[in-house]
Amino acid sequence: MNEKIDTYIYKLKNWQAEMKVLRAILLEFPINEELKWGQPCYVYEQKNIIIIGSFKEYIGLSFFKGALLKDTKGLLVKPGENTQAVRLLKFRSVEEINKLKTTIKSYIKEAIEIEKQGLKIEPTKSEQLLPDELLAQFKKSASFKKAFYALTPGRQRAYNMFFTAAKQAATRETRIEKYKGQIMCGKGINDCTCGLSKKMPYCDGSHKQLK
Repeated sequence: MNEKIDTYIYKLKNWQAEMKVLRAILLEFPINEELKWGQPCYVYEQKNIIIIGSFKEYIGLSFFKGALLKDTKGLLVKPGENTQAVRLLKFRSVEEINKLKTTIKSYIKEAIEIEKQGLKIEPTKSEQLLPDELLAQFKKSASFKKAFYALTPGRQRAYNMFFTAAKQAATRETRIEKYKGQIMCGKGINDCTCGLSKKMPYCDGSHKQLK
């Protein structure tokens, strides 16, 4: 038991009883308890397995590689539409947790086994979900397409969400053109530091100040 988690639970305004029950279940397993991202996180061999999150409408048990769980009961949900790996169990009462205690334990055990086996989730690259304006740029430049797919999946998603957030095609084209040099540099949308002046608020591909 981690004293930081004791303090966290003591200060918790909502779901305190539910948090204690979930914590007790998790501590039955050979995993370490740490405070990460301001929440109780459970770690096996220095790998994050599960995190407990307290929200307004529920308390959640999130499995970092939940997509690999069998989920025979069909209880796991995605935290967000674009989430690939994490899966979540939601609870709203101690009674609900106790009713599913056996299932919860089986999911935790399976999550640990997944980590023991070193299983990984390969992010999907869904080109068909990219905006037409970006696909058009790929056709014009094979090197630009290669540079985009060389980015980490998270950086790809960040760019894609920024580009597709624009409602007008002209705006999407402008955004893509603006960040083309940064993508060619292998940098994420918030990574580049070579253009911090007002005249050049984004990377132009010269990277003279990059280290």
